[in-house]
Amino acid sequence: MKALLSALAALLLAASFATPAAAQEAAIRKNLAERMPRLDKIDEVSKTPMNGLYEVRIGTKIFYTDAEGGFVIDGELIDVKGKRNLTEERMNKLTAVTFDELPFKDAFTIVRGNGKRKLVVFEDPNCGYCKQFEADLQKVDNVTIHLFLYPVLGPDSMAKSRNIWCAKDKAKAWQDWMVRGQAIPPAPAPGCDTTALERNRELGRKHQITGTPTLVFTDGSRAPGAIPAAQVEQRLAAAQ
Repeated sequence: MKALLSALAALLLAASFATPAAAQEAAIRKNLAERMPRLDKIDEVSKTPMNGLYEVRIGTKIFYTDAEGGFVIDGELIDVKGKRNLTEERMNKLTAVTFDELPFKDAFTIVRGNGKRKLVVFEDPNCGYCKQFEADLQKVDNVTIHLFLYPVLGPDSMAKSRNIWCAKDKAKAWQDWMVRGQAIPPAPAPGCDTTALERNRELGRKHQITGTPTLVFTDGSRAPGAIPAAQVEQRLAAAQ
């Protein structure tokens, strides 16, 4: 009995020290789990700068709810006064990549000018936006581009990627196809190791790269989509 009373006292003491924030988080978790039974396990609940609004994070996905978990908002939170997209800033942090830890052996390299600045790009040879991006990227000088072939648009994307990866000059084969509209080299001879392409797809899934092109800068930030050369220049400067 004495042991039971001691345990009960300990629980009551712990409850008395529970912070309002912790209690609020627990209530949101409980209510959302009950009201949205198909919802995946919540990783984090945190208060936003907007009064009464809470961020709910599941993996790298975020949405917002009220203090009671009675309403859900799926969208972007904008700080109008500060002219900041708080959702975008948060997503950038969640999806940041450690640049130097990327497996560069599974990419080929394009060097322009002195090559001092560095950039990683994930692209699919059948991606129209990638062709648009590559044409504009020709304006960016003094950069080393690590190109990860990321064949995600179907079987033909994998076939083209294999041919480019096994070409004698990967960078030339890539730019001939993407920028100059020339034919991709014929199918590789038996024995060419193309397992890097499967590893690239696994890498993309790991980092939740859902579209091409996707750019990764040395500070770990990334940019999805065919951003113009001027914006690439800005991001390269900011990442230094």
